Amino acid sequence: MKCTRCKETAIVSLPSHNAGFCSPCFLLFFQRQVQKAIKDKRLFTFADRIIIALSGGKDSLALAWQLQKLGYDIAGLHIDLAIPQSSPIARDHAERFCTFNNIKLFILELDKLGLPIPEINKKIKRPVCSICGKIKRYYFNKFALDNNFTVLATGHNLDDEVARLFSNVFRWDEAYLGDQGPLLPDENGFVRKVKPLYRLSEFETANLCFIAGIDYGFSPCPYSKGASFTFYKTLFDELEHKQPGSKLSFYKGFLNRGQKAFSGLNMNRGVKPSPCVKCGYPTSKETCGVCRIRQMMENG
Repeated sequence: MKCTRCKETAIVSLPSHNAGFCSPCFLLFFQRQVQKAIKDKRLFTFADRIIIALSGGKDSLALAWQLQKLGYDIAGLHIDLAIPQSSPIARDHAERFCTFNNIKLFILELDKLGLPIPEINKKIKRPVCSICGKIKRYYFNKFALDNNFTVLATGHNLDDEVARLFSNVFRWDEAYLGDQGPLLPDENGFVRKVKPLYRLSEFETANLCFIAGIDYGFSPCPYSKGASFTFYKTLFDELEHKQPGSKLSFYKGFLNRGQKAFSGLNMNRGVKPSPCVKCGYPTSKETCGVCRIRQMMENG
């Protein structure tokens, strides 16, 4: 197979784009997809200070690598979840990547914050994945605001967004569909959140890391077994195999035609957040979710 752009030998085949690329042309393809996402959705500008949620995995590291190459003002934030089986591996990859690429990295340790995920899993009889997500969102947003970052960027890719969209449509969850998209504006005490990789699949971010020589971590969380998102991704992988381009078509169709039907139906359902009585974090209740988690931990 020859490269669609330069006609040299291609090493990456992308049936979804009816194209194949050699290494240099694939890097250019990836860059242009990120640039198009930033421009089309007006995610941020070169004047913004961007903090990237760095997990140590392929997607967040690929995002940081690309935004640095494009000249944006970036730094990384890694949250150490204190999970013995996976956290040291993830943290090590994030630290080595940032050291090699001269990117400022901040680290928050949930163990020191009194919220280690293994202890939460033992003491609180609720799905640990949802609790973990709530805690990470809390600290990513809080850190960004406390340190004068104007944008919080995450490495959510096309596969992530399609699985989330399918899950929300499957339940017809209007509130979550109202928040679905690559951009959440800054308002009511929340920093602007963006997903610049929404046009790119996991396969494409993995190829970017391989070609660019990015050593990323792969150590699945021991608590994620049976997660519905993993199952939904498998379903869409099969569909994509039979009908290339289905993922991007489904997601772009929602953004272009379906999103407006749910705009305004956010998670607070019209209730403006007020400061948490304990920590000051914006919440629709008297006490925010993380402070309630702390209280449950204290009560055993």
